[in-house]
Amino acid sequence: MSFKKSIALSLYALSFSAAIQAAEYKITVPIVTNPDSYNYQSLLVFKNIAESYSNGEIIVDIYPSGQLCGNAKECLAGVQSGMFDYFQTTVPELAYYWRPMEGFDLPYILPNDRVAECVYDDKDFMRDVRENVLKQTNNSLRLMIVSNSGGWRNIATTKKVIHSPEDVKGLKLRTVPAAIQQKLVTALGGSPTPIAWPEVYTALSTGMVDGTKNGIVDIVQMKFHESLKNIILDGHAYMGGAWIMNNDKFKSMPDNLKKVILDAVSAQNQYLRAYPKWKEYEAYEEFKKSGGKIYNPSVQEKDAFKAMSVSVIDNYIKESDDESKKWLTRFESVVKSCETKIYEEDNAALQ
Repeated sequence: MSFKKSIALSLYALSFSAAIQAAEYKITVPIVTNPDSYNYQSLLVFKNIAESYSNGEIIVDIYPSGQLCGNAKECLAGVQSGMFDYFQTTVPELAYYWRPMEGFDLPYILPNDRVAECVYDDKDFMRDVRENVLKQTNNSLRLMIVSNSGGWRNIATTKKVIHSPEDVKGLKLRTVPAAIQQKLVTALGGSPTPIAWPEVYTALSTGMVDGTKNGIVDIVQMKFHESLKNIILDGHAYMGGAWIMNNDKFKSMPDNLKKVILDAVSAQNQYLRAYPKWKEYEAYEEFKKSGGKIYNPSVQEKDAFKAMSVSVIDNYIKESDDESKKWLTRFESVVKSCETKIYEEDNAALQ
């Protein structure tokens, strides 16, 4: 290395160090995926807005691939304690803190992206959800957004072709730890097998499980399609990603920097919602190139899956407390309101 280049690098390091020291607010973000993931890429959008529009008063440090915590439970505990400041989890995982959110993950209640985005953009609904999460976590976890976390969960298998609920019978399917997703597999006659995300590739390639319930973008990004050869687009669950911030960190900022954070979160949300729509075509093409077959069920076939899943909803209601029942009713009401709104918008556009 030349003397001039060495001096330049030293000056850059000094200026970078000075910038960090000059920052009034440092936001530490752990993430359990790698830098190629959409969640990590969305954080670069967040980081850009937060740092650029705060004139350096905010610094965002991102630590990928489990460098600070190994799983969502550990990372959320770290955000709650103030060790970390911002983290992405899932809607059902957040239900460990506030149980009614489990009902938002019930199968087939959300029909499509437009309705899902409308629901999670409902200001009154989301304000009340945020207040309840804060209350149940002693004002430590602040829900910033529920965005998209990879599209829609579909059933993908290594060997057996799935066209109907009866085809699921006897299959071992990998699920997330959430009870709702496990109960759905059981209702369809399969055997739910919770497996941590970093271990899914090995579980599929070794035959430990016969398939998984994931979106196509995740399947291809994680190279699961090397083992998975069939997928049915039943769309049983919207993969809602809940982004949580340490409430004390957010409240410690002056209003102008809070506004910068809100702008950064909004931009991140736009990226996350667009990403699976943009990447799905490429992912499906890659899946087909590897020998994968995609099946889009008919209305009657999808109705059969819905009918088999009714017991999951019924059991949830039977086992829930009054608060969870009330919130499920409200969630369904917001869904119906969004469906009506979109129907009217479409009709107006067709005139």
